[in-house]
Amino acid sequence: MSVVGAFIVPHPPIIIPEVGQGEEQKIIDTIKSYQEVARRIAKLRPDTIVITTPHSILYSDYFHISPGNNASGNLSRFGAKNISVNVKYDNEFVCALAISATDAGLKAGTEGEKDAFLDHGTIIPLYFINQYLKEYKVIRVGLSGQSLINHYRLGRCIAETADALSRRVVFVASGDLSHTLKEDGPYGYTPEGVLFDSEITQAMKEGDFLRFLEFSPDLVDVAAECGLRSFVIMAGSLSGKEVKPEFLSYEGPFGVGYAVCSYDIIGKNEDRHFDKIYNKKQLEHLMERKAKEDAYVRLARLSLETYIKTGEQAKLPEDLPEELLGMQAGVFVSLKMYGDLRGCIGTISPATGCIAKEIRQNAVSAGTEDPRFSPIREEELSKLVYSVDVLTDPEPINTVEELDVKRYGVIVTSRRKRGLLLPNLEGIDTPEKQVSIAMQKAGILKNEEYSLERFEVVRHK
Repeated sequence: MSVVGAFIVPHPPIIIPEVGQGEEQKIIDTIKSYQEVARRIAKLRPDTIVITTPHSILYSDYFHISPGNNASGNLSRFGAKNISVNVKYDNEFVCALAISATDAGLKAGTEGEKDAFLDHGTIIPLYFINQYLKEYKVIRVGLSGQSLINHYRLGRCIAETADALSRRVVFVASGDLSHTLKEDGPYGYTPEGVLFDSEITQAMKEGDFLRFLEFSPDLVDVAAECGLRSFVIMAGSLSGKEVKPEFLSYEGPFGVGYAVCSYDIIGKNEDRHFDKIYNKKQLEHLMERKAKEDAYVRLARLSLETYIKTGEQAKLPEDLPEELLGMQAGVFVSLKMYGDLRGCIGTISPATGCIAKEIRQNAVSAGTEDPRFSPIREEELSKLVYSVDVLTDPEPINTVEELDVKRYGVIVTSRRKRGLLLPNLEGIDTPEKQVSIAMQKAGILKNEEYSLERFEVVRHK
């Protein structure tokens, strides 16, 4: 046996009558689709239901798989304590999945559970499923800050574990779409939210799981979705399988997108290993980009690769342009992998004798000292995309109106706290937002006095 069916479902608490108090009628198509999904799952007679949820424990670099024999939860935080769910976990599957993921080089397992209470991303799908199916076990998997491709690989591990244990498994990918569809919604309105929902629902309808992997991180961030990584794990569990999608509904009256989609498995298809396709496309793109790198970026790459491989500082090439050796400036070096930030360290003012040394120092720091990420491993070096920003001297300004997010970066200073944001970043479309994010990075509160500086950059890619 293996994965015998897969479903994308939302998890709005308001869909439960005891929570919605009549408001649930505004998403009646979602309710009907949910009921249809529950009936289909019951007909598949699964031994185990795997649920991926964005509201379980989430770590930046680790997939958490819920441990133990059983768990329970209710909707008391949404005013419906009487709506509760109890589950039995498939312990054998949990242990085997943790081993499979570790063997695949993924950081995953049962460690770090702080609260065994079931989250609403799990409770709401099971609320509907339990109306039609009683005997089954559950695997609850949390999402991670890791790359989308690693989420896909975890899905492949789930399918392989189901095969190895001869389990009939149904996969339920719990997740909402954009939360920025209406001005009176949870996060207001953005056109990116509407665009994201349009594109991801089209991909659902077509079973185009490659598109799931190719979403711009900046678009995803601005759209304020919570389901993409859940859907990607599901896609991984269907890797190499021919599927028949049936898109059941989409609604968003409360400013949040709710989609329901069903996938029947109708055979095998070796052309649908989307991780392999994605990696091939990324490698081709990286090779094209590397061929066009200028001296600034080539130096950043040389600096980090030399340090990671030898532990030594790279020697400066003899053919560097004169401005790299004869000028000083603050420099930021940014690293991305699979479109996600993998490290970024910079200096506002020069800390070395020339731009070349500034690049060398900050490239190594970006790869080994950014506190947000684990140090770059040697096997990751070939997958990195570099950019180098050379800063002009900052100049004081009096008001936010003197900023232009495309042209100027901003520095916000309050006593010893200082936050910087580079210019021309996707998703940063107003000076107010630019300043707000710089303040957050520095830990500057809204009621604290602060000063502003602006600067320009020359960006090398």
